[in-house]
Amino acid sequence: MKPLVPVLLIAALAACSPSKLAYGQVKSAMIDAGLSEPNAACMATRMTDRLTLGQLNKLKQLKGEKRGLMDYVSAVRRVGDAEALQVTASSAALCATGLAAEKK
Repeated sequence: MKPLVPVLLIAALAACSPSKLAYGQVKSAMIDAGLSEPNAACMATRMTDRLTLGQLNKLKQLKGEKRGLMDYVSAVRRVGDAEALQVTASSAALCATGLAAEKK
């Protein structure tokens, strides 16, 4: 039984992609940046599936006054990453309208 423990541990870690592990941090950073919890949860799900860890780390730095979705998208625009901006803007639109499959 003991030889199976490392194998099971490795399998469990492989099932958790780095982006999935970043979800909680990204969601918290978005809430800290002023987004509502439901929108932050919805957007973090979409963004961690579509952006690299490097891109997510850039976005985690966006702290400031409470702001709405459009202000957040504008802040992401200033980061200078076209892909991050596209993913953020589409996630904001889909989550705000309720069209995102991830929003419950």
